[in-house]
Amino acid sequence: MWTEPGATRRGLLSHASRGLAGLALARLLVEDGLLTGEGRRPDHAPTAKRVVQLFMSGAASQCDLFDHKPLLTERAGEPWDPGESVELFQSAPGVVMPSPFGWRQAGESGRWMSGLVPRLAERVDDLAFIHSMTSRSNVHGPATFLASTGFTLPGFPSAGAWVGAALGSANRDLPTFVALPDVRGLPPGGPKNWAAGFLPAQHQGTAFQPSAAEPVSHLFPPADAGLGPGQEDADRALLHSLDEGHAAARPGDARLRARVRSYELAARMQLSCPEALDLGAEPRSIRELYGLDDPVTADFGRRCLVARRLLERGVRFVQVWCGADNGFPRRNWDSHEDLERDHGAMGRSMDRPAAALVQDLKQRGLLEDTIVHWTTEFGRMPCSQGGKGRDHNPDGFTSWLAGGGVAGGRTFGATDEWSWRAMDRPVEAHDVHATLLHCLGYDHERLTVRSDGIDRRLTDVHGRVLHELLA
Repeated sequence: MWTEPGATRRGLLSHASRGLAGLALARLLVEDGLLTGEGRRPDHAPTAKRVVQLFMSGAASQCDLFDHKPLLTERAGEPWDPGESVELFQSAPGVVMPSPFGWRQAGESGRWMSGLVPRLAERVDDLAFIHSMTSRSNVHGPATFLASTGFTLPGFPSAGAWVGAALGSANRDLPTFVALPDVRGLPPGGPKNWAAGFLPAQHQGTAFQPSAAEPVSHLFPPADAGLGPGQEDADRALLHSLDEGHAAARPGDARLRARVRSYELAARMQLSCPEALDLGAEPRSIRELYGLDDPVTADFGRRCLVARRLLERGVRFVQVWCGADNGFPRRNWDSHEDLERDHGAMGRSMDRPAAALVQDLKQRGLLEDTIVHWTTEFGRMPCSQGGKGRDHNPDGFTSWLAGGGVAGGRTFGATDEWSWRAMDRPVEAHDVHATLLHCLGYDHERLTVRSDGIDRRLTDVHGRVLHELLA
């Protein structure tokens, strides 16, 4: 029995491969795929090949976007009394506060949608809503980690890292997992939301900022580096030779292997990234669809269009952030002071590009095997805070899915009459992650990696597949 202190699975493979049993074990580990970066065989037939996650950082209000509750209008201005004690994040409960944006029915389903999202209302029959989302934290950082990684603590692999590790690369010239942060800054927890955690480091997300002068940091050498023709290739060849020698002397060092792969990928990305990020090749109709020439929608629209270009080029998971960490004036969905002002700005910037992404994927035939996942870390309260704002609400909020085997027009779960607490089939992030993995062909209970003596998985010890939302 191999019990060397600090043993790794790669070390186990190296040790055990000395015999015939080791050859069998090597085959099993290669089939596992989470170590090699080449992907793992699916557990069942998948309905999706890739995921794009639209993350509304700061807590988008369900009762101002998708969760219509007439009682908020009927009881507007009255002291909010749900019949039990309520402890809020920052304040005491205020009065019942209806949405300032109004509501209308849309689509063949006649679903009620906020006036803040008229473009998404046009796509409503493509969307499947989860109205009973809950979070285990009402603090932005831990709740964001939970939605991104399945845990409230930092240090765990992002869902995108798990997906990239399971599926492997569909394009060796681009990362399997790309994060597109908001131009205004990083979300709570920053890059930990797209980290690889205890998975091999090559599975961490690579951050792109399409509107920056240098969209991928440090991809190219500085202009004043003084590298002559062929010198960069020669330097890279020397570095590769040194790395290979170093790796041969340290067969169990997964970090070195990941670093070598990173260098190799970066070299290929010098050619692939400029082409993937070049929106000048897109026709005028697509630029208008995403709102690239409107200052309100240009930034999020650019990132949604880049997301589509990355997905069609083989990137497995793209995380598009709408909103940054807290700051003043508000630069995210955290509308404590003035919901109409802050949600109004965020909603108008998000609605057109998000709807465009769904429409564009569908018209290209990509939506049928691409999952679009719109989410936020928690919701907001049905009562006012400070007169015009809303406080945090982890007990009931909304996410939606589209494409990749999801049945558009369906609804799962419900909040109470106030849009406060999930009453019908409460859902956690683990359930959504289990559903995403199921659509990608994986049983979330079997997709595991041994770390610190525990078989870790994206869904921890929780999660159930939401079969009711699947076609």
